[in-house]
Amino acid sequence: MSLEFIAANIFKRYNGEPVLNDCSYSFMENGTYVLTGPNGSGKSTFLRICSLLEEPDKGEVNFYSEGVLVKKDIELKRRITLLLPKIGVFNTTVFKNVSYGLTIRGIKSSESEEKINKVLDFVQLSRKKNQNALTLSSGETKRLGIARALVIEPEILFLDEPSASVDQKNTGIIEDIILKMKNYHKTTVVMTTHDMQQAKRLADSLMVMNNGLISAA
Repeated sequence: MSLEFIAANIFKRYNGEPVLNDCSYSFMENGTYVLTGPNGSGKSTFLRICSLLEEPDKGEVNFYSEGVLVKKDIELKRRITLLLPKIGVFNTTVFKNVSYGLTIRGIKSSESEEKINKVLDFVQLSRKKNQNALTLSSGETKRLGIARALVIEPEILFLDEPSASVDQKNTGIIEDIILKMKNYHKTTVVMTTHDMQQAKRLADSLMVMNNGLISAA
């Protein structure tokens, strides 16, 4: 089954100040959508609304599977994942950090071990799997966050500034992961970045946000 969504006429204000002004965009399956624009332009707010973490003041986000409207319930929320810029980690191994999402879903350890090893290899953290996650570098921690998101096999993965505050080497690794991600369980990626050059490198569809408005680049 495929999952697509449409953000229609989204408005949002904080403390009376407009952040999003009539934002609309359609997101089809299995592509990489990159939203760029200056800091404070509303990118993160739009991502939180699209991932159902926040409600818009006006407008709506609707998800469709094979053309049929999907009910906004816990089952839908399990099909989408938002990765925020700050990655919280548990004081345990990298492997156990990645296993958490599978454990709470009741997936057997024999099945989850294969999934975890596969995703750790994908984000180039296999050699770190027995290391305490708190000792990882900032770039490695970002990749750990991506692994935790991917191991539950979301159909849509929202990434908010996935390489923010990361060194050049790890930025390159993260970009390579994102380029390959749409072939990893056919995941649709929707991400934000303030780096226009990075946006051009990664995007199948490039959007620009300015003054709370979205336009196709």
